[in-house]
Amino acid sequence: MSDTSTRVSRYSSVIGNDAVRFDDRILVAPGLSKEVGRSMSAYTAFFAAGARADLPAPYAEVWVVISGALRVGAEGDAVTVRSGDFVHVPQQAPGTVEALEDTTMVCVSVPAH
Repeated sequence: MSDTSTRVSRYSSVIGNDAVRFDDRILVAPGLSKEVGRSMSAYTAFFAAGARADLPAPYAEVWVVISGALRVGAEGDAVTVRSGDFVHVPQQAPGTVEALEDTTMVCVSVPAH
């Protein structure tokens, strides 16, 4: 199903009880999903200070940091993003993401996954 709706929709960045937990240091809360027939997906993520995850994914994402700070990318090419910044993570980007402090961000993926 393609996204043909012209209706504006609102989603919250609050991480609630429906969040998926990874190691109790990373929480991912659902938002806009491909199941509702959209061409993109979005979710809110929380990384506790020191949490790390691998980057490579079969889709591109844009992350908007709401609070905190992250180090993102491969050794030597990694960037630091802080509250108010956003970062583009290309499809199959090498490296990791590491929370330099407790961090909340909104992630948008195209195409939806």
